[in-house]
Amino acid sequence: MSEPVPTVSLFIGGAPRAAAAWFTRANPLTGADATRAAAASVADAVAACEAAAAAFPAWSALGPNARRDRLMAAAAALAARADQFVAAMMAEVGATEGWARFNLMLAIAMVREAAALTTQIGGEVIPSDKPGCIAMAVREPAGVVLGIAPWNAPIILGVRAIAVPLACGNSVILKASEQCPRTHALIIEAFSEAGLGAGVVNLITNAPADAGDVVGAMIDHPAVRRVNFTGSTAVGRIIARRCADNLKPALLELGGKAPLIVLEDADLDEAVKAAAFGAFMNQGQICMSTERIIVVAAVADAFAAKFAAKVAGMAVGDPRDGTAPLGAVIDTRTVDHVMALIADALAAGARQLAGGPASGVLMPPHVIDGVTPAMRLFREESFGPVVGIIRAADEADAIALANDSDYGLSAAVFTRDTARGLRVARQIRSGICHVNGPTVHDEAQMPFGGVGASGYGRFGGRAGIDAFTELRWITMETQPGHYPI
Repeated sequence: MSEPVPTVSLFIGGAPRAAAAWFTRANPLTGADATRAAAASVADAVAACEAAAAAFPAWSALGPNARRDRLMAAAAALAARADQFVAAMMAEVGATEGWARFNLMLAIAMVREAAALTTQIGGEVIPSDKPGCIAMAVREPAGVVLGIAPWNAPIILGVRAIAVPLACGNSVILKASEQCPRTHALIIEAFSEAGLGAGVVNLITNAPADAGDVVGAMIDHPAVRRVNFTGSTAVGRIIARRCADNLKPALLELGGKAPLIVLEDADLDEAVKAAAFGAFMNQGQICMSTERIIVVAAVADAFAAKFAAKVAGMAVGDPRDGTAPLGAVIDTRTVDHVMALIADALAAGARQLAGGPASGVLMPPHVIDGVTPAMRLFREESFGPVVGIIRAADEADAIALANDSDYGLSAAVFTRDTARGLRVARQIRSGICHVNGPTVHDEAQMPFGGVGASGYGRFGGRAGIDAFTELRWITMETQPGHYPI
């Protein structure tokens, strides 16, 4: 007898809430129903905003150590659900167990880092020219924060959407991804179990067709004071426009086309390892995934040979078997998109060094050499298991090629001369750049975000405090005033 399909309800005001309609998420590998989830209406979305607003005064007034204790309890509750998270990610997005457990590990670290920030939300006294005036810059909770998280790193990005906002004293709504409602629901279950209080955390799940109306209603609600979104650049533009219409700050972490530069003095073996990890971890479905390997011509042939040999040993397989490093992509549309990019490049003269046909959503890693700026593979985000090798004449050409993109999230430079690496890194237009490390790298305390089509604002650490608090100027007069009239 088959296992029952998990059901996900809305979570509003500290309690599950039934919805008038439901939608299902199918397992990308089998096509069977993975999750049955509540399809929120606009009325449900408004109710979540009102519940969060009602909870805000008490949560924001709670002392920093009390908030820290509850966040640490949430971290423990997340850890206790490890096996449930693994099962949910495998069923909903075709993740490998390794990727799921890495997600959980980093997410727990993010919650602990957020807990540590509760006593770091400081201000300053600013010298005033006015006699007897004490002028202060004070950071205070903003209000209700709407966090919208994607499916590709669902625990990391779901937790990131709410952890620092909570640490800052805000109440939150997590808008779950339609591709992984159960995974995101488990996050809210953990935070609720930690005793934050009714309405401090809320969960909205919606049918794909209803996303625009449901999200729009929450952005429009006057109680919502901050919005953060992680996802595609196309949807990010829509979110940004809606927030702008409401004069509400938004934090957007969007798509990427990360370059990895290999200079002629690089340790090629290290560059190969980092490039393979960055390009194909989670099947290339990471916003920081290495999508362009830019190699100086003097070492391009040697690098290409080593890299192709490395990738040839990276098998793809059913993540439930646990025998292969690469699992499923999210759907067959990803396969079609990646294959179209590859076909365009090959037709224009590029060469395939690794790859092969996909079996449903199980797609082997592809390496395409001789990619040029005229090819779609150079410009369009693939978000799948393919990487292009671009040959540069020299360092200056490599930098120019790296910057020839609308995106600017992550980048990397490989060279044995670390001073040179830092100099090159400073010339690349990206929010993140690593010298002699992979483009895929995240830590809870780091300022994470991009520029250009990769979005704006920064998650993580003290940068997150800036994003999720209001900076207020408050004065106190200590002596009688003198006025000109």
